[in-house]
Amino acid sequence: MRPDAEVSPTQVPRYARFSRRVRGIMLDWIITLVVIFGAVLVATTVANDNLSRALGTLVVIALVLYEPVLVSFTGGTLGHYFSNLRVVDEHSGGNVSFLKACARMIIKGVLGWYSFIVMTATRRNQAVHDLLTESTVQIRDPAKALPYQYITERTELSDSNMPPPWRRLAVIGCYLLLTFVIYLGVVAGLVPPRCVDFNYCSPGERFVSIAVPLMMLAASALCIVLGWRGKLFGARRAS
Repeated sequence: MRPDAEVSPTQVPRYARFSRRVRGIMLDWIITLVVIFGAVLVATTVANDNLSRALGTLVVIALVLYEPVLVSFTGGTLGHYFSNLRVVDEHSGGNVSFLKACARMIIKGVLGWYSFIVMTATRRNQAVHDLLTESTVQIRDPAKALPYQYITERTELSDSNMPPPWRRLAVIGCYLLLTFVIYLGVVAGLVPPRCVDFNYCSPGERFVSIAVPLMMLAASALCIVLGWRGKLFGARRAS
């Protein structure tokens, strides 16, 4: 991987779509699993307690530093590299600092997939961990990218016809509250207390207890996206 690889000042940035970023995450997970299983195999083969402890410590340190070190020094992990992606600092246009790379990893680890909900409601397809660390994920080599793998900046979000941000946020909050109330009503009506309190559920009740939260998550994501893009009643973009 080339460190700090280079975006021409005249080149229009290409921001990675969610599907492309998921590909990079999956590749990193595969690499992580290979390292872990490889270490376990070595430890069980050698059967030496001191070596096993040392190897385990080394693997933990390597996995913790894997993302921050590679993102700050080369612009991305192996998953990023093999997905033709690069993490870019919004201010310098180069690699993010080591501290920012650590912050990105921690925020992403805490929020998980929820961090990506806001992507299509941002101008540069940024997840929460990107926004909080002032970074973006872009296509590393545009010559190798296909059109469906990226977007350019969404200029319509800064259009003068858009409602002010405070109004969009207020309307999104109302819709999210309504979604939560509906969720509680559905759960109360379809999932009995014994299933919620004691985990004693029929197959149908268990399916509902899993499906309803997923539907709420999807509805919440849709509210955030549509609301921020001026497509919800109460904060519509002027035609």
